[in-house]
Formats: sequence, structure tokens, C-alpha cells
Amino acid sequence: MTDLLTLTAELVSVPSVSHDEAAIVALIEARLRAVPGLNIDRVGDNLVARTQLGRSQRLVLAGHTDTVPGDTAAGARIEGDTCVGLGSADMKGGLAVMLELASSVPEPSVDVTWVFYAREEVASEHNGLGEILSVAPHLLEGDAAILGEPTGAAIEAGCQGTMRFRVSLSGVRAHSARPWMGVNAIHRAGGLLSAVDGYEHREPEIDGCTFREALQVVRIDGGIAGNVVPDRVDLVVNHRYAPDRSGDEAEAHVREVLAPFTGEGDEVVLVDHAPAAAPGLGHPLLLGLAADGGLEVRAKLGWTDVAFFAAGGVPAVNFGPGESALAHTADECVEREALVACYDALARLLEVGA
Repeated sequence: MTDLLTLTAELVSVPSVSHDEAAIVALIEARLRAVPGLNIDRVGDNLVARTQLGRSQRLVLAGHTDTVPGDTAAGARIEGDTCVGLGSADMKGGLAVMLELASSVPEPSVDVTWVFYAREEVASEHNGLGEILSVAPHLLEGDAAILGEPTGAAIEAGCQGTMRFRVSLSGVRAHSARPWMGVNAIHRAGGLLSAVDGYEHREPEIDGCTFREALQVVRIDGGIAGNVVPDRVDLVVNHRYAPDRSGDEAEAHVREVLAPFTGEGDEVVLVDHAPAAAPGLGHPLLLGLAADGGLEVRAKLGWTDVAFFAAGGVPAVNFGPGESALAHTADECVEREALVACYDALARLLEVGA
């Protein structure tokens, strides 16, 4: 068996910032083509490797190959039982586990689809899963899916939905020496800011997982000059919602919260939305992963591509080495213990099945 920490370091040392993933795709493809019995398809910079054993169920294991921008020149370094470097937690440790499983479990009890996809860290329109879906949707078919996102070797089930609104409040322009002749749009935002600051969030429990919703103003722009009463202020409001609500229900809720602070001439526009995904723990394969080894199970308090699979009717969870809190930081790292824990749990699942 390949040392998982060493394999992670090898992957980390190959720069793969979004849109520049050719080198790491070539490395992964070479390793996969050395594994007997895998059907390998390449769609752009996305790789899909599938077993064709005639099993009754198919499990999809997926991970993205890109990283955010950062210190790509430093590569990886191993300090004791820790691999440090850009992308080590998010999510080259997970990729290392996937690659090792593909070669070391040649006769799984379920058919397996290994998906190594590009451009997850940028706008969803560039996401490699969407590219595969548009060109060869059959490559993503499965009964359940596991994404190797960093979860600290715990199962993070489902994910929250996320939506952003642009809120534009209007005013009347005037000289700041004569403010009574105008209406200060920035001042009008005060009530809205206070309401969002005091927002009473929900914590619904779904399939034993507690989600925590949130509403935040994440940007504000306004003002023309130091001597002008501003006649417009723009805010960006982000809402994270639990999967017991539809996107339409979540949007209606936000509009209801904002309505008392908007009026004629104002705008509330939904600018983007990524839907939530239910935990999916009722599927036997995912239930088997959760039950075996006493793994911690919790809600995913963020958005991941489990929603992509859930939208296609494939229940999915997040499960991978590395701590999500370290992702995208200067101290990003992954521990050998977490790599081994994820490998062992997934190897048991592949060998035993549902």
C-alpha cells in the first residue's frame, strides 16, 4: 500500500489552481491507467474511471482537482505525520485516498465510479461536473455518492442552500449642508442592518442532523462625495438555508424579512442561488458508511457539490480527511491519522457494501 501522506505530498507539489489543472490531471490519469479493470474517460480536464463488475449498486466517489490561488511554488512539506501545503486539506488528501482505494480494492462489492473533476473553486458555470453532465451524463450515474471534501474524517450530510440578493435603497440627492432637502439612502439602510443583525435563525433537525440557518449583509456600497447626501445605497445579502425548505420558500422568507425596510423605488434582486441538499442518510450505502466504525455524523453548514448529485436524484454526503477550517489558509495541512481513517472506512464500505 502506498503511504497516503507521501501520495498527498506528491499531489500537493503539482500546482493546480483553477483553470490550470492539466499537469495534475495527467498524473492522476497515469496512475488510473495502471489499474487493471477500469474504464477511463476524459472529458476536458475531468477524469472518470469506472468498474464494470455487474454489481447491483454503483457508488460514485468524487473529488475536485483544483485549488484556490496561493503559494504554488512552495509545494508540499512533510512535518512528522502532517503534510503541509496549498490544497492539502481541500482536497488533495481526499484525492490521495481515492487513488489508493482505486488501486488497492480491485474487486469491490459494489461497482465504483471515480470522478476527478476540475474547477470547483470558481463560479459554478465552470464546474467540471456540469461539463461532464453536458457531454456524457451517463458517466455520473450512480445509486449514491460520496464527495471527499475535508470533514475531519466525519460524515457531513447534505448541505445548506445559499442565495445572494442585491438590495438597492433609493434616496434624494442634496448638498450635505442642506440635508433636509434630500433623503440619505445610507441612513435608510440602518433599519435593514439592525434587522439582519438581530435575525433569529432556525436550527431544524433533519435525519438527525442539525442545520443552522444564517442571514448576513456581506457588502455595502454607497456615497458620491464628501459633500453630497447620497441618493442610493447597494447591499449584498447572503442567506444560508436548511434543506427542509425549497429555494422558492427560502427566497420568500428573505423577502419577507426585508420588506419592512424597502419601498417604492427600491429593488431586491436575487442574483444567484445554489440549492440545498437533504442528508440522504437513508440510502443503505451511506447508512453503512455512517454505521461502520462509529463515525461522527453532522450537518454540512456550507454548500458543496453534494447538491449537484442530489439534484440528479443521487443521495450524497461529504467525507474526507483534513479540516475544513484550514482550507484556503496559509496553514493548510492534513494529518496522516485522518487520511488513514478515511481510507479504512471507505475500504470497508467497498469491500462489504450495503
